[in-house]
Amino acid sequence: MNENPLINETLLQMKYARIVSLLAKTLGISQERALEVFYTSDTYGYLSKKMYHLHNMSDAYLVDEIILELQSKQ
Repeated sequence: MNENPLINETLLQMKYARIVSLLAKTLGISQERALEVFYTSDTYGYLSKKMYHLHNMSDAYLVDEIILELQSKQ
């Protein structure tokens, strides 16, 4: 069965929005700053390329990964 790329891309975009919101809440930062952190993270790069099946991981798991990534860069 063929997957509809439009639906998959829409679902991925919705996941990005949930991750950014959760990231902002978890770190106590603005949505705009969370968006910047998310889009400059390696995790986003892997997600957008659908690497490592990260798109199958929970939003909370991905936020934790981004936070670990931030901590390792300090």
